Amino acid sequence: MDIRKVKKLIELLEESGIAEIEIHEDKESVRISRGSSGAAPQTTINVPPIDAGVSANKQISPSESKADDYSDEGEVITAPMVGIFYTSPSPDQPPFVNKGQNIKTGEVLCIIEAMKIMNQIESDVNGKLIRVLVENGDPVEYGQPLFVIDPS
Repeated sequence: MDIRKVKKLIELLEESGIAEIEIHEDKESVRISRGSSGAAPQTTINVPPIDAGVSANKQISPSESKADDYSDEGEVITAPMVGIFYTSPSPDQPPFVNKGQNIKTGEVLCIIEAMKIMNQIESDVNGKLIRVLVENGDPVEYGQPLFVIDPS
């Protein structure tokens, strides 16, 4: 994760009344929390071990089990962070993608706004978009299913 992004998150945390925020991006996560004594925010960056195999003690969250509900239909694209889901770059522009459209790897599917930062979410598979699971402007949680893409 880019150190400039981390610094920007710290600035946004200081300006807001939020006590703590955690952001997940790919295999990295950042948790920034404001000290209760008014001390400067502490930043922790956790990078998972190289062996990213499934642990025997791993608990499945409700959002992960929801993704399995659609896995029989195709590849499920989930939210990599908490934020607000947007289908287009601005309200007066068309959506990035539509149901039935052929999608290529790296193509922008949507935007998730997190702390006033617009994050483009790209497809990691080729295929046909068969479901959009979230409405424009809805809040989304980390790991929440957003799209189902048929890779065939």
